[in-house]
Amino acid sequence: MNKTLRIGTRGSALAMAQSGMVAEQLEAAGYPTQLVEVSTPGDRSMAPIAEIGVGVFTSALREALADGEVDVAVHSYKDLPTEQDPRLSLAAVPVREDPRDALVARDGLTLGELPPGSLVGTGSPRRASQLEALGLGLEVRGIRGNVDTRLRKVTDGELDAVVLARAGLARVGRLAVITESLDPLQMLPAPAQGALAVECRVDDVDTEHLLQSVLDDQASRVAVAAERAMLAALEAGCSAPIGALAEVVEDLDEDGSVAQRLSVRGVMATDENRLVRASATGETTAAEQLGLALAAELLDARDALLSGPGSS
Repeated sequence: MNKTLRIGTRGSALAMAQSGMVAEQLEAAGYPTQLVEVSTPGDRSMAPIAEIGVGVFTSALREALADGEVDVAVHSYKDLPTEQDPRLSLAAVPVREDPRDALVARDGLTLGELPPGSLVGTGSPRRASQLEALGLGLEVRGIRGNVDTRLRKVTDGELDAVVLARAGLARVGRLAVITESLDPLQMLPAPAQGALAVECRVDDVDTEHLLQSVLDDQASRVAVAAERAMLAALEAGCSAPIGALAEVVEDLDEDGSVAQRLSVRGVMATDENRLVRASATGETTAAEQLGLALAAELLDARDALLSGPGSS
């Protein structure tokens, strides 16, 4: 008889949906599970994420896991601090949900159809800086709250539109409200957006192997590893104005055979809210090195921009 795996989760609808999906996959593979709700300071605060800090949604879950109160913790990967917790193992990165950002606007409008002066809500400096860089004359407003709270601001007429992670809407069954899924050429998502991180204790080897064999998706893991390496090298937490997207793509080798390669794009806002962009392609086995190289390229581009003509 397999022991019941206690899965720690935040209590929000989105977190419960994400943890529930992980539980379903484990149950389908023959492993009994139990969801254990853990309250986090991030759930109890309405302050902007940039103020309350990275890890505010994940630290309580990690403590419960390290203390043995739960056996598994499920996180939105982008909420995790870039520094690994030595007590814990990243056992699995399940298949990633569509990582794009999504627009939910009044009257079914797309981003290009919103008239200048429209009020667009987001809690993310990354989204705000990229929205402003599009030059559409939109007024960006800061918002917090769960998915329903944010959507209500549009239906109540307080805002003309909000921008949210498409993955979050997918996981709570709300894809129908999306008026446009934003092309990454317009808006690069947050590093690891749409991905989950499934952790266990580093000394719980049996659970680690089990989670890896049932849940882990190698393509999702390497893509996110590149994005997170870029983020770590730029020494920025989840609310810094940085976007990244890595994808495993098929490429032709010199001999004409098909090979899998990793393509990574990054964007960073300067203090003056100007954007610098970079991209790179490399081997899937060198994901972290690719992310580090991209970070270096972004920093070089930023320095060139700031020291070039027209800089203050």
